[in-house]
Amino acid sequence: MAAGELAGTVGGGPVYRALAAEVARVRARQSGRSARVLDVGGGSGAWAVSMARLGCVVMVVDNSPNALAALQRRARDAGVDDLITAVQGDVDALADVAPAGRADLVLGHGLLEVVDDAVAAVAALTSATAMGGAVSVLVAGRHAAVLARMLGGRLGEARALLTDPDGRLGLDDALRRRLDAASLRELLEADGALGVEVLQGDGVLDGWLPGAVRDGGPAATRAVAELEELAARAPALRDVAARLHALARRRQG
Repeated sequence: MAAGELAGTVGGGPVYRALAAEVARVRARQSGRSARVLDVGGGSGAWAVSMARLGCVVMVVDNSPNALAALQRRARDAGVDDLITAVQGDVDALADVAPAGRADLVLGHGLLEVVDDAVAAVAALTSATAMGGAVSVLVAGRHAAVLARMLGGRLGEARALLTDPDGRLGLDDALRRRLDAASLRELLEADGALGVEVLQGDGVLDGWLPGAVRDGGPAATRAVAELEELAARAPALRDVAARLHALARRRQG
């Protein structure tokens, strides 16, 4: 699974709505011009296709040729292949494939928890963003992972996730870090170039809903979606979301 494929409610939910609002903001500010979106680690294009369906021009950068081939098939099937460009590369050399300071919106979904140097990755995402544009990141939440292990009776793993500085299970952990809301904000705002405007949960209710509720039909689905939207920004609930989403604005000057 490529970095950008890390869950998230593509096509709905609080993350999608935050991105759709940002695209509308760009369109209003630019007299109807299509938003330029850069999706770093975008995998097979779940988010890219959603953005293209909103009328955005999207460049996807990923180091997997198989994922990029799947992206191109998905884009053709969705009828948006003319809006999406696939480029092989990664965040470590993003400046080599994506022009600096040009993207209205840069996505780094499922990226910061897998890169060696998260600080350098944030700097690369920021450099690719136009002044006044936004960076969107979606990361694995530390506290949700702790609770899931605890409820599963894996108390040693829960302790490791809670006490390790990076929220890891050890050297064999597939993720290099898990973040909480405070550490995510600190990472994004560290050098002063970005200011976080949205910090919300994604998948707040994922791990806790009984199966009977999930299978309760359209009315239950709507009720869950409404609760998820409310829970996404409630700090106490946000902090135990499976994923954390932040939208940060690149400051002028």
